[in-house]
Amino acid sequence: MSGFVEKPEPVEVPGLVHLHTGKVRDLYQNEAGDLVMVASDRISAYDWVLPTEIPDKGRVLTQLSLWWFDQLADLVPNHVLSTTLPEGAPADWKGRTLVCKSLEMAPVECVARGYLTGSGLVEYEESRTVCGLALPPGLVNGSELPAAIFTPATKAAVGDHDENVSYEEVARLVGPETAAELRQTTLAVYSRALDVARERGLILADTKFEFGHDADGTLILADEVLTPDSSRYWPADTWEPGRAQPSFDKQFVRDWLTSEASGWDRHAEQPPPALPEEVVDRTRAKYIEAYERLTGVSWG
Repeated sequence: MSGFVEKPEPVEVPGLVHLHTGKVRDLYQNEAGDLVMVASDRISAYDWVLPTEIPDKGRVLTQLSLWWFDQLADLVPNHVLSTTLPEGAPADWKGRTLVCKSLEMAPVECVARGYLTGSGLVEYEESRTVCGLALPPGLVNGSELPAAIFTPATKAAVGDHDENVSYEEVARLVGPETAAELRQTTLAVYSRALDVARERGLILADTKFEFGHDADGTLILADEVLTPDSSRYWPADTWEPGRAQPSFDKQFVRDWLTSEASGWDRHAEQPPPALPEEVVDRTRAKYIEAYERLTGVSWG
């Protein structure tokens, strides 16, 4: 069992049709057929959407995505049409709402890895491969890879794991031309983002993108991009292969949930408890720090 501890009821807005409630985002469609994407303050861990929210998280993710879309505009177009709040929408949607193109989405998460960690490390330790790609011996947790690799995953429903798949499986799903386009664009965007992050003292270890095609067949970068929810950032000045690296994401949440203090057994299929105020505050601070270090703009 997993998913939402407490699934929220969708907000009703005149002229908008609710389509989907995701882990973090709520999707609507307006009368023109465009998508209205609202980032919430929800946070997930271990396949659960937790009952406690992180204040300002939705706005941080939205504003950071907009900043990154600007940095990448010469590489790939994005899905954003407007940041204007739809008429009749709640005032608290401001700053976390995007009106976007409706796309034919690729059925895979496009993951780029430049460093070995996470599920890639687990597979490497078993087979010296990641998504079937052979890697040299001697790599450890946090090692920089000889070159960035494209390691796609299937998109999972709320409460389920994304599963790594081979490039050949992607080609089977979407066709060889689209698979090649997804791989090339993913690695080009990752390379640009890696350089931008390094200039700001951060290592972008890995990230995932979502792409879709518009009515003209143009590949479009969609959803969120290069946020702490979709990317693993490490401080460059403390990077040390061979151990877990501190990161700008929900690590405080994961650490507390798996500690004795939480009293929660993640393998017992019981919903996780509410987060204490200290964990909420430290997690919020990490999201804001990532925004400020990347953009150079103070939050608030």
